[in-house]
Amino acid sequence: MTALLEGLKILDFSTLLPGPCATMMLADMGAQVLRVESPNRLDLLRMMAPKQGQTSASHAYLNRSKRSLALDLKKPGAAEIIYQLIETYDVIVEQFRPGVMQRLGLDFQTLKAKKPNLIYCSITGFGQTGPLKDRPGHDINYLALSGVSSYTGSKEGGPAPVGVQIADVAGGSHHAVMGILAAVIKRMRTGEGEYIDVSMADASLALNHMSMAGFLADGQDPGWEDQLLNGAGIYDYYETADKRYLAVGALEPQFVQQLCSVLGIPNQASLLISQKTADQQKAKQLLRRCFIQRTLGEWQEKFAGFEACVEPVLRFSEALEHPHFASRKLICEVQDAEDNRHSQLAHPIKYEGYQSEPAFSGVALGAHTVEVMEELGKSQEEVALLRKSGVFG
Repeated sequence: MTALLEGLKILDFSTLLPGPCATMMLADMGAQVLRVESPNRLDLLRMMAPKQGQTSASHAYLNRSKRSLALDLKKPGAAEIIYQLIETYDVIVEQFRPGVMQRLGLDFQTLKAKKPNLIYCSITGFGQTGPLKDRPGHDINYLALSGVSSYTGSKEGGPAPVGVQIADVAGGSHHAVMGILAAVIKRMRTGEGEYIDVSMADASLALNHMSMAGFLADGQDPGWEDQLLNGAGIYDYYETADKRYLAVGALEPQFVQQLCSVLGIPNQASLLISQKTADQQKAKQLLRRCFIQRTLGEWQEKFAGFEACVEPVLRFSEALEHPHFASRKLICEVQDAEDNRHSQLAHPIKYEGYQSEPAFSGVALGAHTVEVMEELGKSQEEVALLRKSGVFG
């Protein structure tokens, strides 16, 4: 099978989650990724628990199939190595604050002069311009500033932290992948490179697709539990007798009819689809009284033969045992440097002519330094001199 991105070569200067997740997805599609890592400032992801042996499970996953080059970019001679590498590499992904790569002599304009068709993607919290461009932040900060948190939560409890890093991944990683692939297509068509400025805050703002469209039309700010999809109606989570939860997504009349049939309240369908605030509150109270009467397992059995858009809130252990996910093969086995095999999330996109098979899990810092130097044509003496000078740490 020919890899989808076979021949595409990426230099990855990123750490933690957004950039590494983006380049992992590209590696899963067949791109060759070389991580350029500081030997003196460890990627904190390497130390994150839990661990598989001596390796962080998160690092082993997010950096699978990627080689590692240890390089102190502040040392004389380091930039020259990057200049040599970009002769055969297509894409750079970096995640430093604005201005850092320029101080290192590795910014887009400098590298573009050496390789005009270079694709260069910068992932930052707030982008390369604007009054907040130098401000630090995390996922929760970008969701707060972009308005997402202002209507994600409850009237009683306010905004709710989300377990998934929405801004980092949906905002940073996914937009970076889209931007890079669009630039690759452009280069195929025109021969020109591209600079891509991905702001996780910008992308988070853009995730407000439906609510923002509504606000721009009528000027009304959304709030907690005041929209159809954020808890105003019956679209919500409901506790069961064993303190588990069911997710109810019955929006359309046919699904509401099925829901009412299972719950034994066939004459309440009109109440459940009412847009009146008072009716919506009555409907939710009615569903709470119904669902609390049985356990999660009992409800699963009762809803099994119905199309009511009702599903259980599963733990990871349960989700991975679910027949659907099992049949979709969303867990793969990946080999580490010691020939041990570990379970990881598989590439989630299915292709007719290609199956993603990670080559190996995340490697030790600088595991491929000598190999990369040899590919650049450097002799053992040159490598020894570079090592002595501290370029490799």
